[in-house]
Amino acid sequence: MDVVLILDFGAQYSRLIARRVREQNVYCEVLPHSVSAETIRKKAPVGVILSGGPNSVYAPDAPSVDPALFALGVPVLGICYGCQLIAKTLGGEVVPDGGAREYGRTETRFDRADALFAGIPETSVTWMSHGDMIRRLPEGFLPTATTAVCPTAAISCREKRIYGVQFHPEVNHTQYGRDMLRAFLFDVCGAKGDWTVGDIRTEAVRRIREQVGDGTALLALSGGVDSSVAAALTAEAIGDRLTCVFIDHGLMRKNEGDEVEAAFRPWPIRFIRVDASERFLSRLAGVTDPETKRRIIGEEFIRTFEEEAKRIGGADFLVQGTIYPDVIESGLGSSAVIKSHHNVGALPKDIGFSGIVEPLRMLFKDEVRSLGRDLGLPDAFVDRQPFPGPGLAIRIIGEITREKLAILREADAIFREELRLSSEDKALSQYFAVLTSMRSVGVMGDGRTYDWTLALRAVKTDDFMTADWARIPYDVLDRVSARIVNEVRGVNRIVYDITSKPPSTIEWE
Repeated sequence: MDVVLILDFGAQYSRLIARRVREQNVYCEVLPHSVSAETIRKKAPVGVILSGGPNSVYAPDAPSVDPALFALGVPVLGICYGCQLIAKTLGGEVVPDGGAREYGRTETRFDRADALFAGIPETSVTWMSHGDMIRRLPEGFLPTATTAVCPTAAISCREKRIYGVQFHPEVNHTQYGRDMLRAFLFDVCGAKGDWTVGDIRTEAVRRIREQVGDGTALLALSGGVDSSVAAALTAEAIGDRLTCVFIDHGLMRKNEGDEVEAAFRPWPIRFIRVDASERFLSRLAGVTDPETKRRIIGEEFIRTFEEEAKRIGGADFLVQGTIYPDVIESGLGSSAVIKSHHNVGALPKDIGFSGIVEPLRMLFKDEVRSLGRDLGLPDAFVDRQPFPGPGLAIRIIGEITREKLAILREADAIFREELRLSSEDKALSQYFAVLTSMRSVGVMGDGRTYDWTLALRAVKTDDFMTADWARIPYDVLDRVSARIVNEVRGVNRIVYDITSKPPSTIEWE
């Protein structure tokens, strides 16, 4: 099986590069940038990709790469920081700014004689994010793409099969980024593209059996696609040694706890529902900071699972439906922490299990859905809209109270119902309501009101690493707004979130 190695320099998009490689049915592994050239050689990759990163290559403590990598004869592609690192390591010069600072969508001109750009238009838009530039190229390299301010937007040494791009081909905002990566994988590296979702399933089952051994496991079941796929996968691996526990923490959407129980009771697995709403809401009383909320929820989940494990006679391992966007946003290696997910960065250090099993940890949402279909899960599970583990706690800005939860549940239910009735929901990846911490003056029944402002959020995405805000028709938004204001006491103003990711995240907290 062909393998491509991705060396991680602390970029938020490192695993998005991996996703782009894997969606071409090419297996890849992500390794730290410090890995030795000898280790790389032993893995016999058909190609190596150097990720972007937040550093400057000329900084004293800048992350580097074993220079012997470039003598292995393996094709190399550097992205952003990786491109600059190639230039510096092989004798070129990288300087700060240089008048070529670029962020966001940038019109770029390509040399179509280059292998990466042969099949794309001569000019298109790329996504830039850099403040440094390559001023002098290494010997044997040529510039292969330019922008209005950057003469070295891409470089290559065709003889050595070493390529670099200053932009990010892995993000959707680069118009022909997938084509460029496909050209590198197949035209430069000669990959065959024969890795399938069946391989993911086989490897995941093998890893679960290897980690759990003859032990038992308790699975944190939320009813969402990630935990549902993790449940099916783990059940295939260890059978009746698995117990699935659904904790109703009082932060679910309207009727969701009952719906989850109804969906999983018929499964041939041991299913337990725990009402822990009082426990969670008591711990969250008076808390306003979103990171503190996440840490409290993460710890309470673990403590509740520990207690349930003891009640059923013990469980050696805790299984979670963690996926890669959770890991990235919680801080990966030298990557920045965007927000601590309750099942990653917010977990307590002392956990009463022998270990945590995360069979989906290296997968993106679309890969998880594909795996679910391969496992035979019904569409109701596979296509279910994402709902965060902390639930409505991170959709209420500021302090959480039972009154606010009741308001948000009703408003969110109306929003989702109207989108379903209008069939707009079919084109959306995620949509929900947020109860802000802002009150404003309104007038109802000729009287003054001073009530909450509610925000609506809907996005379209295929990877949840980047997302565009959804253009919901005005008439649908009008019906939603009118119904919420008339039917939900305590709300007198509705706003719609029109920011994409980045710069915002999908959730508000």
